[in-house]
Amino acid sequence: MLYVDIPTQSQIRALTETRADACVSIYLPTTPATQNVTLSRISFGNLTRTALEQLEAAGFDKRRRADLEEHFLALDEDDDFWRLQANSLAVFAIPDSLRTFRLATEVTDTVKVSDRFHLKPLMRAMAFPQHAFVLALSENDVRLAEVFADHPATSISVPDLPDSASDATGRASVNNPGMGTGHGDTQGQKSLLLKYLRKVDAALRPVLAGRETPLILAATEPVGPMFRSLNSYPGLLAEGISASPDDMSESALAGAARAVLDGHYASRIEAATALFHERVGSHRAITDLQAVARAATFGAVDTLLVDIDEVVPGTVDETDGTVTLATKPGAASYGVIDEITGKVVLAGGKVLAVRRADMPDGAAVAAILRYPV
Repeated sequence: MLYVDIPTQSQIRALTETRADACVSIYLPTTPATQNVTLSRISFGNLTRTALEQLEAAGFDKRRRADLEEHFLALDEDDDFWRLQANSLAVFAIPDSLRTFRLATEVTDTVKVSDRFHLKPLMRAMAFPQHAFVLALSENDVRLAEVFADHPATSISVPDLPDSASDATGRASVNNPGMGTGHGDTQGQKSLLLKYLRKVDAALRPVLAGRETPLILAATEPVGPMFRSLNSYPGLLAEGISASPDDMSESALAGAARAVLDGHYASRIEAATALFHERVGSHRAITDLQAVARAATFGAVDTLLVDIDEVVPGTVDETDGTVTLATKPGAASYGVIDEITGKVVLAGGKVLAVRRADMPDGAAVAAILRYPV
C-alpha cells in the first residue's frame, strides 16, 4: 500500500507563513517496498548532515542546532515511520518542531536551509499528485478504489455503501418498477435509480469529507449522468471512464484512471498557457522575475506557473517585492521562486508547478495578473 498524506491548502498556508531562525526543507525519494527503504534512510541522514553543516558554517546557535539534530535523529530511528512510505518524502523542520508529508509524486534529493520553508516541490505534488479515487458504479455493483502513480490500486471500504440498486431500493430489479412508484416504467425506473444513487452519494460523504483528491466516475448511461446530477463531492472530474466497470479489475480501473488524470492535468496546463498568451496584450501576463515578484508582493497574481526544477537563490523584499539575487544557496538566502509562490498562495492565487517544457515561452516563472501592475 502507498501511504500518502498530501497537505491541504490550510496546511500549505501554515507552512508558507512559517518564519524561524532556521527552517530546514528536505525532499527525498522513498519506496513503498519496506525491504528497500534502507537507501532512503541513508539519503535522509546525508541530507540532514548537509543542513546541519550549513547552519554550523553560518554560526547558528549551538543549542538550537542541537534541537534540530534531535528531531532528525528521532525520525531517522523511527522504524514504524519508515515502514510506511510512498514514492517520496518531504520533511519540514525548525528547532521547535518537525513535520513530514509522504507524496505519491517523485522528487529529487533536495535540502534547503533558510528562515522559511522551500515549498515548490510540494506544490507540484499538490497540483499533479497522480492520486485519485475511482467510483465504479452501475445498477449491479458499486465500489470505491484508490489509485496512485505506479502502484497497484486498492479497494476502499465504505460503510453503508449499498451493494447494488436492488439492495438500495429493496426491489428484485429496478428495470421493472411496477408497483408502488406511481409512475410508468421509465419514470419509475428513474425514481428508483435516483434513490440508489442518493444512498451512494450519502455513503461517500464521510469518506471523502475534507479531501481534495480527484474523484473519477466509471459508469455508463443512464447511471453516470444521473449520479453527476446529484453528486455532492466537489472533486468529481468532468471526464470519467465511460466503459462499464462491472468486469473491470482494480488494475484495469487504475489504468483508465491514470489516462483521465493525465488528460486532466494536461488540460489545466494548456488552459493556463492559452490564458497567459491571451493576456499578454493587455499587460496582464508577465515572465520577468522582478516584475512577477513585485506583482506577487502586491497580491496581483491570479495564476502562477513555475518551473518545478528551477531554483534561484536570493531574497524578495517584503514591502516592494524587489529581488536581490545571491551567488549561491545558503542560510542567508532562500529560493526566490519559492518565495513568490508562497506570496501567491497567501493572496489566494492559484499555482501550477510544472516541468520547464510546459512553461510559457520556456520561462522560469509566468504570472497571469488580476490587473496590470
